[in-house]
Amino acid sequence: MGAPRKFDEETRARAVRLYLDRLRDHGESKLAARRHVGQLLDVNPATIRNWVEAEERDSGSASGSARNDDDAAAELRRLRAENAELRRANEILKTASAFFGAGGAGPSTQVRLLFVHEHRSRFGVEPICAVLSEHGVQIAPQTYYRWRARPVTDHQLEEAYLVNRVVDIYRRNRCVYGVRKMWRAARREGLRIGRDQMGRLMRVAGIQGVRRGVHHTTTTTRDQRAARHPDLVKRSWAAPTRPDALWVADFTYVWTASGFCYVSFVTDVYSRRILGWKASMNKTTDLVSAALAQALSTRQRAISKFTAEGLIHHSDAGSQYTSLAFTEQLSEAGIAGSIGTVGDALDNALMESTIGLYKTELIAPYAASRNWSGLREVERETAEWVHWYNTMRLHSSIDYMPPIEREMLYATAIAQQGAVA
Repeated sequence: MGAPRKFDEETRARAVRLYLDRLRDHGESKLAARRHVGQLLDVNPATIRNWVEAEERDSGSASGSARNDDDAAAELRRLRAENAELRRANEILKTASAFFGAGGAGPSTQVRLLFVHEHRSRFGVEPICAVLSEHGVQIAPQTYYRWRARPVTDHQLEEAYLVNRVVDIYRRNRCVYGVRKMWRAARREGLRIGRDQMGRLMRVAGIQGVRRGVHHTTTTTRDQRAARHPDLVKRSWAAPTRPDALWVADFTYVWTASGFCYVSFVTDVYSRRILGWKASMNKTTDLVSAALAQALSTRQRAISKFTAEGLIHHSDAGSQYTSLAFTEQLSEAGIAGSIGTVGDALDNALMESTIGLYKTELIAPYAASRNWSGLREVERETAEWVHWYNTMRLHSSIDYMPPIEREMLYATAIAQQGAVA
């Protein structure tokens, strides 16, 4: 018998919000929007449809929502028809961004020529060169035509294909990997090239990994009157030998045009998997309790007889984690609470590392070109990042594999031991 598919309230509400955002911002069909959100949150699209219909019934807005969707779609079609030239320019820029990747000193002339050549039938040589040159990537049509007239050697052709594959791998991993992880990712995809060669191909493509910055803002505010759990971890981050032995939790901030948005996470130390998270404009207990509830729900959906026996939840001494309500939530779930030292990041170092990746790989690159608009945008993009982080991102601390793959390997090993016994 399969595990019961019971979802926490935060997951239900998040699915509806992301679905509505997808309809509004991307002009997709309702089915396509449900499928996309379902893949992100591991929820059946039909279940999302039921949640949306229930939400509409509760709010009495089903007919109005349908009319609004139709009006928005009609307006979107009208704008697209009136701005065909602008759309083509945007498509060229979007395609070029994916082809070239992010960061670095910009693509080499060879890579620019390859882009023009690959997309000349779709956009035309002159429009591509005009749009790229207007946005600082200089390339003239005459340069392309002279390049086409010259014979291409086998070595040049082979390298061009390699560069293209490298850029594809870089793009699939959110344009954040440096040489080391790019080399590992390429080997996982069957591309057998050396680490030094990967570095050279990345330089040819004008791409590089993101680098962590230094963040000084403190989000931990201790309630001096609140009782606190003892430190059961004492920085033993390498101790867990199985999933669900130790979870760590913390939250961070994102500056938006609407003010500070706070995002909390719960991470399994053994697999590095983010099991639960919550975005909110308030630093209340619900910010952390909803993430914990989602983490428990994630496990209960996958494991019908899941138990929190032997599980430790470690956090800093923030007032949200020492509150009576959160302490009772841990007790009811059978989880042992653990709290580190106030103001000592090393006492929750693994969670600080996860948040550092979140800020470096998602928040900072986005904010470099524009401001985050508000909660809905942060929530939507965080859902995309968490899905990639759990299913695709390579973690050096777990032998360069994604968290879910790490858990699957553990489950397979346990099953084999049981079969032998």
